[in-house]
Parts: sequence; C-alpha cells; structure tokens
Amino acid sequence: MTTTKLLGSALVAVLLASVTACGASSAPDTPADTAPSAPGTTEARRPANPEPVAASMPDVIGGNAGRAQEQMGSQIDMAFEDASGRKRPVDDPAEWKICASRPGPNQQITDYPVVLEVVRTAENCEDAPPE
Repeated sequence: MTTTKLLGSALVAVLLASVTACGASSAPDTPADTAPSAPGTTEARRPANPEPVAASMPDVIGGNAGRAQEQMGSQIDMAFEDASGRKRPVDDPAEWKICASRPGPNQQITDYPVVLEVVRTAENCEDAPPE
C-alpha cells in the first residue's frame, strides 16, 4: 500500500470520527422538567405543593358536575359539596348538577381546592339552603 492510499484511508477515518463526535450531545434528551416514569416514556413532574393557576373560574353554574370536572381537567384540585346541607357523598359527579362554585364565576382562582356545590340532577338548586 502506498503512503498516499494509507493517508487517504486515515483521513477518511478521522473525518468520520469527527462527524460522529460532533453529532453526539452530552445534553439529556428529555427536558429538565420531566423525568422518565417507565422505559420509553416521560411524564411531567408535578410540584409537591402546586401554586394556584393563573386562571379564572369558568361559569359552570347549572351545568353537570361530571362534565365540569372533565373540562377543568385533572390539573385542578377540585372538591364537591352537597348543597342540600345533607352532606351526602358525591361518588359520581355525572349524577349531580352545580348550584354554586368557590371561587364564583369569572373570579380568579387563588386557592385550592376549587369547590363545586352540587345537588342531584333531579333536585332544584333553589331548594338548597342559603349559605
């Protein structure tokens, strides 16, 4: 093998090695606010004490509690209270309608949990005792 061919082969090897090294990154593939939850998946980290979201409470009065829960999503800490005063547990929000909310409609959400005061769908909000 001649010196030119030997230098040509070595030059090609050095160029390939430098291209491979330049394409590699020492930075992680996942953003800093995510952590792998299982191989091949990532899940956003949630703070232990979440801050209230900078959002306004939607006007859900008169609506179905189950739909409101779906629309507001799992990011919002939400509680249901029996507006009739009987302190019944709200096991299936879809069977209840909303009479009032804390905070009220279009007010800033500043505290958790967001509270929806509800009655059974067959009942009237007007029959609920005033606060």
